[in-house]
Amino acid sequence: MPMWFAYTLITLLVITSILLTLLILLHRGKGGGMSSMFGGGVTSSLAGSSVAEKNLDRYTVLVGIVWFACIVGLGLWMRLALPGS
Repeated sequence: MPMWFAYTLITLLVITSILLTLLILLHRGKGGGMSSMFGGGVTSSLAGSSVAEKNLDRYTVLVGIVWFACIVGLGLWMRLALPGS
């Protein structure tokens, strides 16, 4: 396999890792966990927050799937590219 494929997957992995971290941090705490211990238990009622939460969930799952696919792709590429495997 060409080397540009690995560089593309590594770049995509770094971007999705940062994006996944940011998306997870944007989620609202459900209470009772570590987030409420540090003051995250304060809730505010915003209009349309349920739609925003659903979209945030969808984006998080989509980025997580791309992240997982990058890891699997890199693993397969390394297995095929490294000699003696």
